[in-house]
Amino acid sequence: MILYFTGTGNSEYVANRISYEIEEEANNLFQRIRDNDYSELHSEKPWIVVTPTYAWRIPRILEKLLEQTVLSGSREIYFVMTCGDSIGNAGKYLKALCSKIQMNYLGCYRIIMPENYIAMFSTPTKDEAISIIAKAEAEIDKAIEFIKSGRNFPEPQLSLIDKMSSGIVNNLFYPLFVHAKKFYVTETCISCGLCEKVCPLNNIQLIDGKPSWSDNCTHCMACICRCPKEAIEYGQHSKGLPRYTFPK
Repeated sequence: MILYFTGTGNSEYVANRISYEIEEEANNLFQRIRDNDYSELHSEKPWIVVTPTYAWRIPRILEKLLEQTVLSGSREIYFVMTCGDSIGNAGKYLKALCSKIQMNYLGCYRIIMPENYIAMFSTPTKDEAISIIAKAEAEIDKAIEFIKSGRNFPEPQLSLIDKMSSGIVNNLFYPLFVHAKKFYVTETCISCGLCEKVCPLNNIQLIDGKPSWSDNCTHCMACICRCPKEAIEYGQHSKGLPRYTFPK
């Protein structure tokens, strides 16, 4: 069974590509995360988790879901991680997670996709995004071949920066940067409520027709990037940057 979480569509696309090729159902974990639904899931075939990379590891909200959900049947699990550049030393922490939930870790595979983290980095233009996705297709195919053959994903070569990024940087990043304090809405907001609907943590409420953010944010960038009027900004950094969602 394929399980995926996505903020702006990259991981959804990769999950659906894998689903088509191996003829396995792809399940979006959004509603489970939103509802704190930890009910049992079952698969006779190896699990495949497709996830974005948040600060060089899998999102904390996904890690929590996997820790608390019983995955019955197969004890083998692959991770496919989409990212703008690097997944760092994510494998170390995935191995620890798998040990904790008594799963056999079959490796993690990096797929470079268009950057969506508009809170800190530059997002691509539509043409740039399409070019990055085109280059990613070959890597998606390689990941699929490993899965089809039942082989472990290869272990990546790691640098000191990789180890630090997934370790001390990740540990500092969440408390220092992952909050909603800098989100605000401009006068172009049309009160459509889409931002509220796409938040996986129920962190957004419409007050007098305008979004208001609470403290429970994971920085998935769904609200700011999916806004049809580009009415949401993140401090000064997002101004003038293209909003990225996976191109249909």
